[in-house]
Amino acid sequence: MNLDLLFAIIFYSLILVLFFKYRSRFEVQGKIVALFKTQLGIKWMESISKKDEQKWLVVLGYILLIAGLILGVFGFVANHQLWLIVGSFSLFFGLLLAIPLNLWGHIGTTIGFIGMAVILFLLVKGTITMLFVADAPPAVAPVLPGVSVPGLPNLSFWHWIVAIFLVATVHEFSHGIWARLYKIKIKSSGFLFFGPILGAFVEPEEKELNKKSKPKQLAVFAAGPFSNIIFGIFFLLIMNFITGPLYGNVYEGTGINIQTIIENQPAAQAGLVAPIIIYEINGQKTTDAVQFLNATASLKPNDKVKVVTDKGSYDLVAGKNPDNESRGFIGVADFTLKAAPKTAIIEKYGSFLPSAVEWINMLVFWLVVMNFGIGLFNLLPLGPIDGGRMFLTAMLGIFKNETKAKKIWGFMSFFCLMLIFINLAPYLWKLLLFILKPFTLLLTLL
Repeated sequence: MNLDLLFAIIFYSLILVLFFKYRSRFEVQGKIVALFKTQLGIKWMESISKKDEQKWLVVLGYILLIAGLILGVFGFVANHQLWLIVGSFSLFFGLLLAIPLNLWGHIGTTIGFIGMAVILFLLVKGTITMLFVADAPPAVAPVLPGVSVPGLPNLSFWHWIVAIFLVATVHEFSHGIWARLYKIKIKSSGFLFFGPILGAFVEPEEKELNKKSKPKQLAVFAAGPFSNIIFGIFFLLIMNFITGPLYGNVYEGTGINIQTIIENQPAAQAGLVAPIIIYEINGQKTTDAVQFLNATASLKPNDKVKVVTDKGSYDLVAGKNPDNESRGFIGVADFTLKAAPKTAIIEKYGSFLPSAVEWINMLVFWLVVMNFGIGLFNLLPLGPIDGGRMFLTAMLGIFKNETKAKKIWGFMSFFCLMLIFINLAPYLWKLLLFILKPFTLLLTLL
């Protein structure tokens, strides 16, 4: 039984029931976007936007900042894990509280434009590589349950729903905070459905926003992607210091479970067939993800590689990594850690605790991936998304000519859309084949 499919059917059936029951409260746009408008969270946005007026919070921020620096340095020098953990989180929250929101807005704008340049460069580079390097993976991939993305584990339905909702909520909530910081009215907030994708939205008063200075507009636009990057760092700390070690104490890795062998790459040419479990690479154990990444990161093109698996040993020659030709590449993707709960844990706590730890650890992992991924993607200079609005605002400020600025913005939007379509083409083709498969079988029978 495909549990992900079952959960998806139940979840969306409940959503449809709610949609028809409260139809009058939904605003449908373009037949694929539905907004459930509320006033949810607006008071919190107002309260947080006044953070700097609460002097005790600022003082607490400086205390945490100083304590974090001291504990972090002490923990690093003395190799004391607990002090390093406490110091890292103290430093993180200290920075959030001590730095004024207005300054955070300028920092977010700066990081936003840097991120825009980085993501655009990576998209162009990845597209060129995909077009001219055989079997190179796309630079953009839809992060959806059931869609295999090279280098990432399987994404379950509930991990997807929870992570995408939290990421979208943080993103939109931050837009609201900086809108209220600059005295821009928030008309509504609520839940958004873009087709099957669950999200959140905040609706500021656009006329008031357009009257604000360019730096303030940019800060509001950049707040969403920048907050995703900040929260990506936060969940990375949680994964490295809390859920990752906890998972390691509960589970014992036995190998890396590979779900995809990329065609015409060294692993496929050597005869590896997915699914397959890798135990060793060139004598290095790969009983956990860190060991696996270390073993593959040390490979160079043309290196001889011996891979020990549950289906036997294979000898192959590493190829060139499509993303970095100076690194070796064996051509495996879509991997998960093959692990089992430790016997002592099962005997003491039963099977529920290990399953819960595994689920939470994977959720935190996807929160890291989606926060960084969605944050950077939203910085593309593309149409109505945050990066596009930042780009248009910058062009209006530079050229002082609305027609010229919008022409440049339109060109960049079209350019980005073209690159995204090229990268999504393989996935769209697979989707088309999947849809047409029943008709193909029917024609065969006829």
